[in-house]
Amino acid sequence: MQKPLVALGVFAAVILFIMIVSITNWTQGTLFVIGLLLGITLLYARFGFTSAFRRLMSVGNVQGLQAHMLMLAVASTLFAIILGTGFSFTGVAPSGNVSPVGVSVLFGAFIFGIGMQLGNGCASGTLYSVGGGSSSMILTLLAFIAGSVLGAYHFTFWMEDMPSLPAISLAQSTGLGYFGALLVQLVAFALIYWVTVQIAKKKNPPMMKPLPTTTGWKKIIRGSWPLFTAAIVLAVLNALTLTIRGNPWGITSAFALWGGKAMMAMGIDVTSWGYYSGPNGAALANTVLADPTSVMNFGIILGAFVSAAAQGTFKPGRIKPGVAAASIVGGIMMGYGARLAFGCNIGAYFSGIASFSLHGWVWMVMAMLGTLLALFIRPLFGLTVPKSTDSVC
Repeated sequence: MQKPLVALGVFAAVILFIMIVSITNWTQGTLFVIGLLLGITLLYARFGFTSAFRRLMSVGNVQGLQAHMLMLAVASTLFAIILGTGFSFTGVAPSGNVSPVGVSVLFGAFIFGIGMQLGNGCASGTLYSVGGGSSSMILTLLAFIAGSVLGAYHFTFWMEDMPSLPAISLAQSTGLGYFGALLVQLVAFALIYWVTVQIAKKKNPPMMKPLPTTTGWKKIIRGSWPLFTAAIVLAVLNALTLTIRGNPWGITSAFALWGGKAMMAMGIDVTSWGYYSGPNGAALANTVLADPTSVMNFGIILGAFVSAAAQGTFKPGRIKPGVAAASIVGGIMMGYGARLAFGCNIGAYFSGIASFSLHGWVWMVMAMLGTLLALFIRPLFGLTVPKSTDSVC
């Protein structure tokens, strides 16, 4: 355990919590705490979306996708109850992430799938890896922000000039209701899980090896957590987010906000861009501590930092040129793709499917296809692709 770093991380988290509550309100402070818990969970389980897709497409390892199905099943159940009853801890009516399905989603999710394989992390993976001490992921994060700004600049073109279907909710647009839609999705999750079992039997892929840290009850504090445990915790935390802020967990809107503020600081007026009209533009004039997504992102980074230090794994290293180039290219693609696709692996895939949005399912398919193409691109940057005889970790 890197005790000085643990102390530093805890001190920073306490100070930031006090600042958030004093400048904004207790709701924002609560969301920051949820962010801390998300960061802890993601790092302790090394819960991945990028690696899960890559392992599936390259060697047929299905453990990550199976954990996703459990996570989505639990989240969908909780979301159905919350959205169906209007339950809220703060009085804010809960609303799911339901977005249109059009060319922008198809293209955005596809390039996001490529980008996360080059950047070696999705939106959540980028944040917890930065907190966990990955040097290359700092480049990915900066490029992610740049790509988000570029996507915001082109946002009007993709929304107005490209064909699109309206937002389609499997619960509201079909007449099934939330619990009818829940039944449909649970059947879909079970079917996908069954397919993964068949893939595993046929491919007999190498199994993931958990990061060795400690044993017994100490794993709660120092990791590493089983994927299925993390899947349930993430689902509960996302549902809790929905009941507190009125919207599910998301990540990348904060990147567009941070990038927009940076552009404004450099004298570039972005308020005329279509993306920054309405609430997105209003956020530019406020402190980032007033933005729910931003404070949760800060919490994820700090939670992962404290967790990595508790495990003794916070060890930033040198960045190879090929990895640096891939991180930058991948980050830009993810940032741009997330803006077009109404979210990332969290806002569109996780929260979108849990909200019974058709666009979440479309995002999943297109990101998988992007991952498949990225397997042929990764070697160009010197990045490895797992083989059937490799150890999958």
